[in-house]
Amino acid sequence: MRSFGGLAAQPASSRGRAFAEAPDGPRGPRDAFQRDRDRIVHSVAFRRLRHKTQVFVAPDGDHFRVRLTHSIEVAQIGRSMARALGLNEDLTEALCLAHDLGHPPFGHAGEDALSVALADGGGFDHNGHTLRIVTRIEAPYPDFAGLNLSWETLEGLAKHNGPADAPGWALTAADAAFGLELGAWPSLEAQVAAIADDIAYDNHDIDDGLRAGILELGELLELPLVAQLWARIEARHPGLGEALKVKALVRDGIGTMVGDVLDETARRVAEAGVTSIDDVRGAGRQLVGFSAELGAEERALKRFLYDRLYNSATLQPVRIEAQRVITNLAAAYRADASLLPDGWAGEGETGRLRGIADYIAGMTDGFAIRQHAKLCGPVHLPDRF
Repeated sequence: MRSFGGLAAQPASSRGRAFAEAPDGPRGPRDAFQRDRDRIVHSVAFRRLRHKTQVFVAPDGDHFRVRLTHSIEVAQIGRSMARALGLNEDLTEALCLAHDLGHPPFGHAGEDALSVALADGGGFDHNGHTLRIVTRIEAPYPDFAGLNLSWETLEGLAKHNGPADAPGWALTAADAAFGLELGAWPSLEAQVAAIADDIAYDNHDIDDGLRAGILELGELLELPLVAQLWARIEARHPGLGEALKVKALVRDGIGTMVGDVLDETARRVAEAGVTSIDDVRGAGRQLVGFSAELGAEERALKRFLYDRLYNSATLQPVRIEAQRVITNLAAAYRADASLLPDGWAGEGETGRLRGIADYIAGMTDGFAIRQHAKLCGPVHLPDRF
């Protein structure tokens, strides 16, 4: 049993919220991090994730993953690891559920196009936009903009991938409003959320890629990690059909990676000699991660997925068309700000450009396609992807 309860974030010791909230009202028996998680789940931005790209754009197959299902799967993996390590499960879950709120339509292809189209307004970064959503754009409360999440949740969202040494404008603004110590490492809960994200898409994108017929099982089995997992499955279940072996491969891949992270994290924490959350933030290194051996195999798997799936010849036309949609929408709104709904055009030229980015980033895949058809012309995407 690996337990680092002494390094867990404690809601009773939270640094609080940017805006003080009255203790009255029917809040129920929830602590600060549980309330953060619930605010995220009930947000409009979270609901929109069900129609945003994970790998495939507006997929017509009901079984392909989208940003919402990916975020839920990340939360399941993250919460399991947090429990095994004795960390705060609710904070971990909140970070996992919210980590992709800032993604625009069409995933990373959309993000790249939006950043280029609005470069003179500071560009666009999905992680910074996540902070912008939860601190400014979501507005369900009468007394302040944003969800007013706790400092620990905002910190984890800002730097779950490590210290932000060169933050963009959106992250800089969030830090200026409620100092997030961007140069330090985040909590162990945030580090768990980050690697849970890697574990989820490493394995689930294999599943979706095979289902779509883009990945070839034979090529995948050339990877040592995958070959080892496959051999163990065949040894456990001789004669099992290929479809069930693929499902077992995804499960075993997740379990193998999780087990490795738990062991390696225990080793790193002991080696670093950290005894408090402040020690974690000042450790100067990532404490939650893969072992050197599995880390190398995981990077090889990522390279394979980028080469054979994300950048495949099958999906490249989709990426190009998706980027054309974002580029044209940005140009249309820049040419005529009256096309924006009321309240989206900010003050001054920079504010107007950032308002355009906010509006486009909030679109689902389908809404972006419909807006393009209305303002710019038809969109030509393959039926399946």
